[in-house]
Amino acid sequence: MHFTNVKIYLYVIVGISGALLFVLATAMGKNINNFLDFINIISKVITIDVVIAFLFIKWFWRFKYFQGWLVPFPDLNGTWEGIIQSNWKKDDGSTIAPIPTILVINQSFFAIHCTMYTQEMISYSHSESFLIDKEHHIKQLCYLYASNPKVGIQNRSPVHEGAMTFNIVGQKSDKLSGEYWTKRLTTGEVNLTFKCKEKADCFPEDMPPHPMQPCS
Repeated sequence: MHFTNVKIYLYVIVGISGALLFVLATAMGKNINNFLDFINIISKVITIDVVIAFLFIKWFWRFKYFQGWLVPFPDLNGTWEGIIQSNWKKDDGSTIAPIPTILVINQSFFAIHCTMYTQEMISYSHSESFLIDKEHHIKQLCYLYASNPKVGIQNRSPVHEGAMTFNIVGQKSDKLSGEYWTKRLTTGEVNLTFKCKEKADCFPEDMPPHPMQPCS
């Protein structure tokens, strides 16, 4: 899913382990120069390291304090809301109006999955990856996806695959602005704003309708 700051993680682990070794040796009155005492203490250090690693991977990586220097990618979990502007053309040759959409992101320390909803389709991501380059000020989320339009509209919008690249913008990483390309030779822009941590499981009824849907 992403690269990690391996060197920094190693430094942190060594630092924590060294501090634990010293604290435990002092608290237990052990001599680390004694082999048996050292083995006794190091086993406890390893156990604590494992617990800390578990807690970090499960929850702590999301803390803002760790963002940037230890965790290179932001926590994007939640529901994002915005529009798709496609270059797809209607039968009369005109372009379609902006399409209301939401993006639901499920992210863990090791993986990220994106599901996009409009009134007419659902798309599921695969081969997701972050592209983070501080030197060149690049912070992107990229993935391939499979789009599954509703059966009733597949005559004009068939099942297809595509690729998406989002720029992660804003001081709080609360905006996604990007482009997509599809195998049916269409492309477009997507602009999203973070809405909430709750993760939607369908297109909200209170959002504007798809521009290709008949007016009620």
